Amino acid sequence: MTTEYGSDRERPVGTPVVRADPEITGERATDAVDFDPDDPDSVAEAAEVVHDFATGAVGGNDHVLMLRGAAACAALVRGRGSYKAAAETAGDGVTVSFIRKWARVHDLPQSIRRHVARGHIAPTAAKHIARVPAADRYLLAWASLDAALTVRDIRSIASAINDGADTETALRDHDITPGEMTVTLPAEEYIELRHRASMDNQPPGAIVADALAAYFGDE
Repeated sequence: MTTEYGSDRERPVGTPVVRADPEITGERATDAVDFDPDDPDSVAEAAEVVHDFATGAVGGNDHVLMLRGAAACAALVRGRGSYKAAAETAGDGVTVSFIRKWARVHDLPQSIRRHVARGHIAPTAAKHIARVPAADRYLLAWASLDAALTVRDIRSIASAINDGADTETALRDHDITPGEMTVTLPAEEYIELRHRASMDNQPPGAIVADALAAYFGDE
C-alpha cells in the first residue's frame, strides 16, 4: 500500500469538494461557493470573502464558513499569483500571514478537511496541523481525534515538529502513543481476535495491523 502524502486534491483550487458533500454539511452543501482562480469575477468574489473572513464579518466559530474562507484564500493566491498580491487585493485588515495560514488549511488532505467540516477538528487547530510537513499532518490530525487534543496541544506539538522533533517523539512528549486508538468490534470478532492473539502469542494490535495491511493491499 502506498499513501500519497499531500493535499490529495483532484479538483481545482477553490472547488467545494468537502463543503458540497451533503453527507458532511447536510443542507448547507447546496450553498457551497465555487471559487475559480482563472475567472476574474470569481477572484473578485474570493477577495470579498477573504476580507470579510479576515475582519471578522463572517466565520466566527462556524467551521463550514471558515473552510469557505480558507478556499477563498487559496483561490485568491492562485488568481493573483502571490500571497502579497492576494492580501493587497483583499484590502485593509488582511495580512499576508492570515492568507498564508488559511490557504494552507485548504491544502490539507481531504480526509483531514472532512473532519474539520464535521466539527471534529477545530479550524484553528487545522491551521497548526497545516504548518507541519505533509507526511506528518495525518499523524498529528488523527492523534488530535483519538487523544482529544486541545488547540493549545496541537499548536505546541506542531511547533516542536517544526523545530526539528520527530513527530512520534513530539506526540509521546505529550503523553500520546502514536497509532493508539479505541475500536469497537462485534462480540464474535472481538472473541476471535482475542483468541487468535493469545494462540499466536501476539498482541491484538499486531493481528489487526496484519489484517489491515492485507485489506489495504487489495485496494
